Amino acid sequence: MEGETDLGKLLAGLKPQLNPGEFVYCLLDSKEAAASLEPLCFFLEREGVTVILPRARADEMGLSYSSVCAWITLTVHSSLEAVGLTAAVSHALAEANISCNVVAAFHHDHLFLPWKDAERAMDILRSLVKAN
Repeated sequence: MEGETDLGKLLAGLKPQLNPGEFVYCLLDSKEAAASLEPLCFFLEREGVTVILPRARADEMGLSYSSVCAWITLTVHSSLEAVGLTAAVSHALAEANISCNVVAAFHHDHLFLPWKDAERAMDILRSLVKAN
């Protein structure tokens, strides 16, 4: 099944889901070190390897991090070629002064935002659904 590309349908079917747990971004020196942690995801940059993993795992391994995030999944099946979904979501959150880091995966978009703002962000995302 291919993902949806129509922005109106994407927003109407957003179905945000707040995943349990606290998550953090950490920086490592190698993809081998990243893989050994079994992170939620990792990304290779010139400066190092960014991993997103449960806070408990980072604490267990003695890794440093600067903030604690909530993880919200937009459960609508969005196409990687969809235009405007990330912009609409990030704009709505920015209007409420909530920072948001988006990770696009094959089926869904995933939002990582300050833990303290999780419930407020869910309310904002639900309002996007109602408006469409």
